[in-house]
Amino acid sequence: MLVHYISLYIEYIEVECGLSHNTIEAYRRDLYSLSDFLMQNNIEELSQIKRIHINMYIKNLYDKGYTPFSISREIASIKGFFKWLSVSEIIKHNPALAIEQPKLPKRLPKVLSMKEIKELLDSHLNVLDKAVFELLYASGLRVSELADIKFNQIDLNAKYVRVLGKGSKERIVPIGKPACLAIGKYLKEREYIIKKFKLNTRYFFIKENGKKLTRQDVYRFINKLGKNINKEISPHTIRHSFATHLLENGADLRVVQELLGHSDVSTTQLYTHISKKRLKDIYFSINK
Repeated sequence: MLVHYISLYIEYIEVECGLSHNTIEAYRRDLYSLSDFLMQNNIEELSQIKRIHINMYIKNLYDKGYTPFSISREIASIKGFFKWLSVSEIIKHNPALAIEQPKLPKRLPKVLSMKEIKELLDSHLNVLDKAVFELLYASGLRVSELADIKFNQIDLNAKYVRVLGKGSKERIVPIGKPACLAIGKYLKEREYIIKKFKLNTRYFFIKENGKKLTRQDVYRFINKLGKNINKEISPHTIRHSFATHLLENGADLRVVQELLGHSDVSTTQLYTHISKKRLKDIYFSINK
């Protein structure tokens, strides 16, 4: 019975909430993990689930060595599910209502220096990789947003990319000359691939074999590229660097918020902390 309602909830967040594929899959994994735990404890009906059972499950996660960040995400999934059950009047009492989130340590994301970005851009990149990296750094796109860009979303004449972000929210992000040049070169190769494989695709980024560029492709490429500067990096590192460099060069916080597609400015404020820390590190490295 519990599994039935989990399926209905997943369908709800997929259709009604416009969440990303990764977020939906995370909810699915978390809730089925909870369901398995409850069934092992002979709890199969919604009416049987009490707060103590959810606390037992969370304790089990701690015992298994889950990090506070992972547990926080699991609790968010559980709270969202039971809130939906309550609002939908499927249950009378919400057993997850008073469940507390663990205290999370402040963790500043990795950021590359402008010198390191230049080193990476000066690497021997093929036409597709160059266009992808330039666009990531010029726009701060999420990797899923970049992989899903359609052909009509980029306007090189007006120098912008139209992005469909989280919750299907659209935003316009300007892109600079270096990115436009790299994308322009890639377009010639794209046209050749389209003709070679007789493709009819709306996706902007396609590989030499004619297949769509995936998130995993971008992750592998960026991770491999990081070895050129002896650092472990991801596409999100480039997004963090984009935001931090904008703020360090005087960009307004609200503008950066819009460019990143953050719904809450407090999320963007994280980058002001990074900028301050970087300035402090530079100051003390000079004044040893």
